[in-house]
Amino acid sequence: MAQAAAVAKQPRAGRRRTGADPRRLPYLLIAPAGLLMLGFIAYPVLSVFYYSLQHYNVTKPWKNGYAGLDNFTRIFTEDPLFWSTLGFSAKWVVVEVTLQLAFGLVLALIVNQTFVGRAMARALVFSPWAVSGVLTTTIWMLLYNPSTGMSRYLADIGIGTYGTSVLSDTGTVFWAAVVAELWRGVPFFAILILADLQSIPKDLYEAASVDGAGRMRQFFHITLPHLKDAIILSTLLRAVWEFNNVDLLYTLTGGGPAGVTTTLPLMIANTGIEGHDFGYASALTTVAFVILLFCSILYLRLSKFGGDRS
Repeated sequence: MAQAAAVAKQPRAGRRRTGADPRRLPYLLIAPAGLLMLGFIAYPVLSVFYYSLQHYNVTKPWKNGYAGLDNFTRIFTEDPLFWSTLGFSAKWVVVEVTLQLAFGLVLALIVNQTFVGRAMARALVFSPWAVSGVLTTTIWMLLYNPSTGMSRYLADIGIGTYGTSVLSDTGTVFWAAVVAELWRGVPFFAILILADLQSIPKDLYEAASVDGAGRMRQFFHITLPHLKDAIILSTLLRAVWEFNNVDLLYTLTGGGPAGVTTTLPLMIANTGIEGHDFGYASALTTVAFVILLFCSILYLRLSKFGGDRS
């Protein structure tokens, strides 16, 4: 009897063990990566929120301590530089993302066609995306050099004057920076849009041609609706990246001349690294985080991301 009872219990215990292990195994496998992400992402984010409520300047340790909302009050009521950098950041993001999307869409449509040398054309279109921000800046600083760059050759044909630098003129520095960032950012849109273009069924275009639809009608009624989610996602990602752009502007213009190309993240970097005021820089970072979060949610809601393409 005892042996029969033991045998009867073994299958249930076996089922209980085999039923539990498969459910726990995925969590055990992702646990190391999850802990690393918690350490490298969650901890710094929480640290920024903590220091935003502190007076923390390494050059003035006697003033360090709990600040409450003093840093945030200073941002919105006492710091005019915050509003000017926020306005320039918005202008920078809108201009860059709009132009990058337009040129990226055109390039994706071109390299999606069948022609001789298409592989080489795609490689040339996508190659700037592999270049780092600092190297991109070095290339364009050489191009903008008043003695050896493009301005010298333009002056040779009567456009502009010798010795002029577009990076030191407040009237031209913005568009000079825009062009440099366009060269690096357009391939991002071209890559994502091209990938989505290749997933559009050819039968749709064939049926539209049979019904008498021209290229423009096919573009607006087939291509664009299919690209909707890809465009929304790519513009959102690129807007966040352009808002946080520091490397190119810092190395190309340094925020100048006269601070006209200083974005909010660049102001944060200068406040923390050069000014050593990490408490105020953390408060600025917190405000920037809230702005990006709010704008991202609003954009996704208004654009109806993931909704019906029709």
